[in-house]
Amino acid sequence: MAYADQQMSGSRIVAIIIVALVHIALGYALITGLAYEAATKLVERVTTIDVEEPPPPPPPPEEEPPPPEPQQQQTAPPPPVAPPPPINIAPAPPPIRTQTNIPPPAPPALRIPPPAPVAPPAPPAPPPAPPAPSKARGASPDNQGRWARQIQDNYPRSAERAGEEGSVGVRVTIGADGRVSNCTVTSSSGSSALDSGACDGMRRYARFNPALDRAGNPITDTYSTRIVYQLN
Repeated sequence: MAYADQQMSGSRIVAIIIVALVHIALGYALITGLAYEAATKLVERVTTIDVEEPPPPPPPPEEEPPPPEPQQQQTAPPPPVAPPPPINIAPAPPPIRTQTNIPPPAPPALRIPPPAPVAPPAPPAPPPAPPAPSKARGASPDNQGRWARQIQDNYPRSAERAGEEGSVGVRVTIGADGRVSNCTVTSSSGSSALDSGACDGMRRYARFNPALDRAGNPITDTYSTRIVYQLN
């Protein structure tokens, strides 16, 4: 009986090894991408294996043969089923927000240029040169006492004989040389002889410092005076 058990154990081991090899082949076929239908047929063929055990040896005569044991059938476990590949579900895209009111564009930035540097004030203009002192002057008598006596001493003869006296006002024109070039009676003495004698005496005896312009040049001028005739 121990020998029979050993044979049955060896047969089972062989069967298990065969089934394991078949499962390994099936798993490899599934992994490498073989068709699922071919794998299914193969599984159906090798799923159930009848293992026929050899008949036991005849028992010894003194012992009763043990009742034959029913044949055992071993059912192979179902083949492993590969899990379906994971399905990648992409997340929904973010909603797109549309803006109906378009805001106005931002106003352009105003760039204010820096103020121009202030120019330094111009230096003050030099003051104008003071004008040269004017040398202008009017005509003036030159030693009037002397030539006035000469005119009186030259008393007109007709007026002296007639005893005429008086004062004659005259205006004379003085040239650049200081001498009288013209004489006009401005106030009569009442005696034509005395009036004529006064202008004649001014032309002959009167002397003047001539008038000057701003630059000091002699110019023509006028002068007014009075000649007094009086008998002693």
